[in-house]
Amino acid sequence: MHWIDYVNPHSVREATELLAEHGESARILAGGTDLLVLLRGGTMDNVNLVVDGKSIPELNEVTYDPQAGLTLGAAVPCYKIYNNQAVAHAYPGLIDTASLIGGTQIQGRATLGGNLCNAAPSGDSIPAMIALSGVANIAGPSGNRSVPVEDFCTAPRQTVLKRGEMLVSLHFPPPVPNSGARYLRFIPRNEMDIAVAGAGVSVVLDNGTIKSARVSLASVAPTPLFVKEAGEALVGMPATEESVRIASGLARDAARPITDMRGTIEYRKHLCEVLTRRALLTAIERAKEA
Repeated sequence: MHWIDYVNPHSVREATELLAEHGESARILAGGTDLLVLLRGGTMDNVNLVVDGKSIPELNEVTYDPQAGLTLGAAVPCYKIYNNQAVAHAYPGLIDTASLIGGTQIQGRATLGGNLCNAAPSGDSIPAMIALSGVANIAGPSGNRSVPVEDFCTAPRQTVLKRGEMLVSLHFPPPVPNSGARYLRFIPRNEMDIAVAGAGVSVVLDNGTIKSARVSLASVAPTPLFVKEAGEALVGMPATEESVRIASGLARDAARPITDMRGTIEYRKHLCEVLTRRALLTAIERAKEA
């Protein structure tokens, strides 16, 4: 590794000023579980400044209100999410993903905000956040703006963040009655592996009918994939396995995977159908119990 400077700002303004000044040679550190690996691997030789977000209050906020929803700072580690009983009860679909990123040690540092900004197609937390209608709150030299999570990643390792901008927090609307969500993935090993495919879904029921639904996939496109048509196909349909199979087929057809050492195109498409179906059926059961 080459020489890298480290700063520990205590405000969003201080951090964005540093990011604006240094441009592509600076990176914000949320948990570091992706960033440090990339720096050590030599894939970020142009980076000479790391800006730590752990001392910025807004990046470490965990606020849940049944009427206003959930706000998670970009630097909140996974363990603080699944150990928060109110959040775990209200957003089990989010806990599905926060509890499986890496192992226990990784979850002590890894953050959903960092997972999003890393913009890997296989990011486990991103489909769940898309399914839950998450919104990314961004700060920069020109002020603040909000972007739906499904629009945040633009290419592998690339995001909508402009020079001097940083992800401050993620916001999720409050869960409505009779709603449920689920994230499932397939990995070759039992734990701590990259998903061959993943599916994050959410549903809202109304007297046995699906009122709304969202479906998102991981590891089967250049970015985490929001399959809008799969969710829309379920609207007005009975909450049955037959309806779910229709949406699962649309998820399979929307996937744009590649063949690599982890799996073939055909295998990944099949996984998208299976994982989406299983995730939707579980989300429906959770919605019935909500």
